[in-house]
Amino acid sequence: QVQLVESGGGLVQAGGSLRLSCAASRSRFSINAMGWYRQAPGKQRELVAAITNPGSTNYADSVKGRFTISRDNAKNTVYLQMNSLKPEDTAVYYCNAVVIIDWVTGTRRDYWGQGTQVTVSS
Repeated sequence: QVQLVESGGGLVQAGGSLRLSCAASRSRFSINAMGWYRQAPGKQRELVAAITNPGSTNYADSVKGRFTISRDNAKNTVYLQMNSLKPEDTAVYYCNAVVIIDWVTGTRRDYWGQGTQVTVSS
């Protein structure tokens, strides 16, 4: 079992910045990737950014050049630095951790944080 605790959401004006943090509890499982998803009212949850254990990153097109994901393996923590925020970035942001259960079959287990609200005013 992996528990995720998020922090750093809030209200910010357009053009401002916020930094989200997500700390993962220690477990006997190795976390293979961590990331951030977001869900706006009436919309599906979407991937914002992800980082694998070796450190490769992936971003949604809508946030490229504005958001940066990073990971501190020693602290089991992932960060999302969000700059040049836009009203359309308003959503609940969820931290995600992926544990590969079986590398042969690709079976994975996803863990989720409780979510943190980010509101960007125009």
